Amino acid sequence: MSDMTNDMKTGTIPELGESYEVLFRKTQPVSASETYPGFNPSTHILPAGSVHREGGMPLPVDILFEQDVAVTLRDGTTIYVDVYRPTDQQDCPAIISWSPFGKKGSWLSLDRFENRMDVPTQWEDGLNKFEGPVPGYWVQYGYAIVNVDGRGVFKSEGDIPFFGLQDAEDETDVIAWIAEQPWSNGNVGACGNSGFAIYQWNICQYNPPQLKAIAPWEGIRDWYRDTIVRGGIPNQEFFNGMLANLYGDNYAEDIVAMVEPAPLFDAYWNTKVPDVSKSRIPAYIVASWTNVLHTQGTFSAWEDYGCAEKWLRVHNRHEWVDFFNPVNSDDLRRFFDYYLKEEDNGWKETPRVRLTVLDPGHEDILYRPETTFPLARQKFVPLYLDAAHGRLTAKCAKHCAAKEYMPDEEGTVFKYTFTEDTEIAGHIKLKAWMEAASFDDMDVFAFISKLDVNQNEVLPEPVTNRYHQGANGRLRASMRKLDTAKSRPEKPFHTFDTVEKLKPGEIVPLEIDIWPYAMKWHKGETLQLRINGVNLITQPEFPDLPPVGTINQGNHIIHTGGKFDSHLLIPVTQGVIK
Repeated sequence: MSDMTNDMKTGTIPELGESYEVLFRKTQPVSASETYPGFNPSTHILPAGSVHREGGMPLPVDILFEQDVAVTLRDGTTIYVDVYRPTDQQDCPAIISWSPFGKKGSWLSLDRFENRMDVPTQWEDGLNKFEGPVPGYWVQYGYAIVNVDGRGVFKSEGDIPFFGLQDAEDETDVIAWIAEQPWSNGNVGACGNSGFAIYQWNICQYNPPQLKAIAPWEGIRDWYRDTIVRGGIPNQEFFNGMLANLYGDNYAEDIVAMVEPAPLFDAYWNTKVPDVSKSRIPAYIVASWTNVLHTQGTFSAWEDYGCAEKWLRVHNRHEWVDFFNPVNSDDLRRFFDYYLKEEDNGWKETPRVRLTVLDPGHEDILYRPETTFPLARQKFVPLYLDAAHGRLTAKCAKHCAAKEYMPDEEGTVFKYTFTEDTEIAGHIKLKAWMEAASFDDMDVFAFISKLDVNQNEVLPEPVTNRYHQGANGRLRASMRKLDTAKSRPEKPFHTFDTVEKLKPGEIVPLEIDIWPYAMKWHKGETLQLRINGVNLITQPEFPDLPPVGTINQGNHIIHTGGKFDSHLLIPVTQGVIK
C-alpha cells in the first residue's frame, strides 16, 4: 500500500490484485469512542435479572460471557469476538453477528435517534451489537451469540474491508472456529439487520459448510445501483457519515471515495454485488416497501436467491422496530430451531411469502400468505402520460404533447383515479420520453403516491411522524443505456458503464426503475405520479441530511402521445382483493 495523506492511502483487494488501486481512509482511533469498555480478555457470569443498559431488558437467565476472545484467521491476522452462551450447556447452536460497527463502543446506538425510532428500551439488553441479535433473548433458548469485531474493527488487526472476498474469507474462518468450540453443536446461523444482512448476502454465495441458516433483515445487495450511485446519480452523504464513525487502529476501505476514480460501474463495483444465486443455505428474509436504503436490494436478493428453502416476510414498519420486536424474534426462532437444532417443529408449513400491502388512510393488509413474489397472478398494465391534461390514461393519446417543467421539488404531476378497488404489488417502470431544454444532461426523479377521494395526499408512516413519499425511482439521462439481457419489461437494468450526453433538441426514452412497492387504492382514490428534479425521500433516521446533489440546469420537457409512448407500467394484482 502507498500513503496519500495521513487520512487516506491506496491499497488492494484480493479480487482485483495489484493492478487496481483501492482507496482506504483512516478510521477513528479507538480512544475516540465514548462507550468502548476497553480491551479485556476475560470470562464472566452475567447473573439472571441483571440489567446492562438503562431501561433495558433484565437478563432472563445466567449468561456465560467470554470477552475479547482471540481468533486467528487464515493469513495470521488476529481478530476478537465476544461470546454469550448458556452456563450449563455443551451443545449450543450459535448465531454469528458480523458488522463493522463494533461489538462494543459503536457511535451508532438507537438512543441517538428521536424516540429511538419507536423501539422500546426493554427490547434491547445492552449486550447486543447495533442492529444485531439480543443475547439475553437467544441464550435463554439455548443459543450462543458470537459478536465479532472483524478485521480492522476496534482492536482487531488489519484494515477494514468493505464486503467482498476478504470479508467472506474472514467470516468463513470464524464460522469454522465457532463450530469447533467444545460448547458448539457444529451448527451456525447468521442474523442481523442492515449491514448484518449485507454481510449475509456476501457470505452465503460461498456456502461455508457449518453455516446452516441465515436471516438477512433488509440489506443492500448492489452497492452501486442500490445506493451509492443509484440511477447513475452519486449519493454519498449518508455512507460518508457511516464510514466516518468506524473505529480501529488502521484504515477502512473507502467505498464512498471510490466514486471519484471509478464513477462508472466497473470491476471494482462488481465485487460489491454478491451472487446470491450460488447460495445453498436456507434463508429467512425480511423486507419492507418503505426502506430508503434496502428495499431494492432485499427484493433483488430474494428473487435471485439460489436455495429453494427460503421464506420472505414483508412488514410495514421501520427496520429497527421490526427487527427488535420480540414477536418477530419468536418467529425467527422457529426457523433457527428447525435448521440449527434440527427440531421437527413444523416450520416448513410456514407460508413461503407473507406479504404486507400498504393502505394509507385505511388499515394495511398484514402478512397475507402467498406462494411466490413477484405474484404469479399480477398483470402489468400501462398507464400513459398525457402531458396536455396532466393525467394518466389507459390508452396512449393520438396526438403528441409536451410538458415543460422546472426540475425543482414540485416538478409536474400526472393522475389516475381508480373506478374500483385496485392493488399494485411488485416492480414498477416509468418510461418517459425526455428532453433537456438547455443542457446536455438531466437528473430525473419519479414518485408514486396515493390521493384520497378529496385529493389529499396520504402517505405511509413507518415511524411515528416520519412519512414515506412513496414508490420512487431516479435516473441520470446520460446513464440511460440498458443491459437488454438483464432487463425485463417491468424492470430495466442499466449498465452504468457509458456516458451518453444529450444533443440540443434531442428527445430520448428514459426507462426508470421504480423500486418495488405494494399499495391498495380504493374506488375513487387517485394514483399520483410526480416527475421532478429533486429527491423527496428523506432518511427517517437522519432527516436533516442534505438532499442528493444533481447536475440539473434549465428546464426539463416530457413528451407524450403519438410516437412518444411515455407510460407507467404497474403490476395489478388479479383476483379478489382483501
